[in-house]
Amino acid sequence: MAAKQGSTATKSRSASVSAKVEDHLRRIARSDDKEIETMVGMRQGLKDITQLDDRSFALVKIAALIAVDAPPASYTWQIGNAIAEGVTPEEVLGTMWAVAPQVGGPRLISAAPEIMLALGLVLNEEDGEDWK
Repeated sequence: MAAKQGSTATKSRSASVSAKVEDHLRRIARSDDKEIETMVGMRQGLKDITQLDDRSFALVKIAALIAVDAPPASYTWQIGNAIAEGVTPEEVLGTMWAVAPQVGGPRLISAAPEIMLALGLVLNEEDGEDWK
């Protein structure tokens, strides 16, 4: 019976994907702000509840990304939003300093190259060797 269920699961995974589903997935993968905002939907409501200004709200979200060791695309999207809200690269670095005692070195080391790329900096080959 397990083989039959596995077979069914395989068939359902290989089912055709509609153009609509593919379009949504592609927009999310490209960090399409409108698509993601629609999915997340609660961003503005949550921001209002926190009573934080736009810049502080953006920095808190960057801190959360560092804490959970977020994937690279998350940094690109959130740091882009933060810069749009007037956050400076110095404040992003300050946020890293602020969370360092709570998240530890490994999370900072993991976040640093992602933050650099999101800020438009180029990683040098010799830097990459240290991060591997």
